[in-house]
Amino acid sequence: MPRLQDVQVGNSLGSRTFEPSNVSLFLYNAAIWNPHRIHFDEPYATQVEKHAGIVVDGPLQGDWLSQVVTDWAGNYGELVELEYSNRRAAFVGECLHTGGTVTAVDQATGHVEVDIHLKNATGDVVAPGRALVQFHD
Repeated sequence: MPRLQDVQVGNSLGSRTFEPSNVSLFLYNAAIWNPHRIHFDEPYATQVEKHAGIVVDGPLQGDWLSQVVTDWAGNYGELVELEYSNRRAAFVGECLHTGGTVTAVDQATGHVEVDIHLKNATGDVVAPGRALVQFHD
């Protein structure tokens, strides 16, 4: 958890690793009332919709991106803006990694901008994004 005075452009947010499973996707989709079968029914996802497997939800990927920011900011920062774009599908069984880098620091306002990403095991960016964190000491 950095304090504002320690944050510099180029700092890494660290990373988190996620390995979505059938159970985790079922529970997530039940919680958000998402009945789309591509998130739990493999024959439907692969045979009818022609995906490579069960598809990981875009909103779940956004949740993971927000977590890497809030974990990094800790008690000194508050996530005030988040935007991301799902650029390629991710599937159950893949190992996915979130991370990010500080791109701007405004010591006067306490605003810190970060670029964030979710990558698959081959390093392809599945979901790029950005976030704004308001630091308060």
